[in-house]
Amino acid sequence: MKLCYQSVLLSLFIITTTVFISGCQSSKNVAPESLALLNQAPFKTLEVESQSEIFVLDEQIIKSLEKYFKKDAPPELKHAELIMQFLLENGDASLSYMSDANLTASQTYQNLNANCLSLSILSYSLSEFLNLGAEFQKVHVPEYWASSRGYNFLSGHVNVKIHEDRSRYFTKKVLHTAPKTLTIDFDPNSRRQAFKTTPISKDRVTAMFYNNKGALNMVENRHDLAFSYFRAAIEMDNYYSSAWANLAILYRIAGQYNTAERLYDQAIVLDPDNNTAKGNLALLYELTDRRKQAEDIRASLHQIRRNNPYYILTVGHEAMAQGSFTKAIKHYRNALKINNRLHEGHFALAKAYYSLGNLKLTRLHMKRALALAEFEHNQKQYKGKLEWLDAVAKN
Repeated sequence: MKLCYQSVLLSLFIITTTVFISGCQSSKNVAPESLALLNQAPFKTLEVESQSEIFVLDEQIIKSLEKYFKKDAPPELKHAELIMQFLLENGDASLSYMSDANLTASQTYQNLNANCLSLSILSYSLSEFLNLGAEFQKVHVPEYWASSRGYNFLSGHVNVKIHEDRSRYFTKKVLHTAPKTLTIDFDPNSRRQAFKTTPISKDRVTAMFYNNKGALNMVENRHDLAFSYFRAAIEMDNYYSSAWANLAILYRIAGQYNTAERLYDQAIVLDPDNNTAKGNLALLYELTDRRKQAEDIRASLHQIRRNNPYYILTVGHEAMAQGSFTKAIKHYRNALKINNRLHEGHFALAKAYYSLGNLKLTRLHMKRALALAEFEHNQKQYKGKLEWLDAVAKN
């Protein structure tokens, strides 16, 4: 699976922490005392990108686009299709979405090696240039984690729905026909499975952008900058649960456990289904000698997640990190019982068997991982490992 936006919700499965990005508008209220904490923080507030800076197309890009499209021409979806095809063909399919590639629209256009959130932001800005209507959609994918720099990152996904804005260009005589629409989704797995979607606002997507950058700065120990991005996310969208939860992690890292707990509680009030915030709260309970409360949360989360193969893989990764290779293999096999087409599961098994010195099974599962991998960067990785194994066997 290759997803759009990730964040660092330090949620404890066994011993490690997780980071997260996502959430929908809530009818719950934000406590005034929670907002007041932003002005009482032990961190400096630094300048971050404005919303307009995130979405603007610079003059060079506009000049390039105007060679092919007239800015004031009637909107046509075929123009959007041409540009999106350009993005898909010229972007780097080997991009790792756990990279620091949270870029503005202009940066993404110049680079194209950006995460899916950034590509969706660019698609939205290009649609506006083409006088097309556009809206972001949250895609309700299963919880999916990846590990980086000692953290578990919980990823989410968004796409963009583009439609003709006939109100400005068409007469009333044709308004009875349904306008054409086009969904731009940079994850083929999401396109195939047709997950449920929910419209989200431009402000929510901006908050996601800030939250991503805050998470990545946090794991790099740039705490003032991390705080500044989390604060910007909350100020952009008070109801974005994930930003509150990640801000709580930052306070927990700073040793301010009471404030961290208040922030976790706020995150959960805004989104009762924010399971990663609950997992991180369990870690805080354990750190403050409330083990029974921590165990209760973890038991509840395990029941919710036990049929999610990605969760089981993450538990296996924790066992690997502890040197419990046989235990890890058990978890990886259980994950593949739920979905035997997960290339990540076979790769994990290959690493576990290699740790036990079983090169035959290492090679077997590496070949299966290669056969199932959809993206170029995974294929290159697995081919390289297989070539290395062949070289080892010859020696």
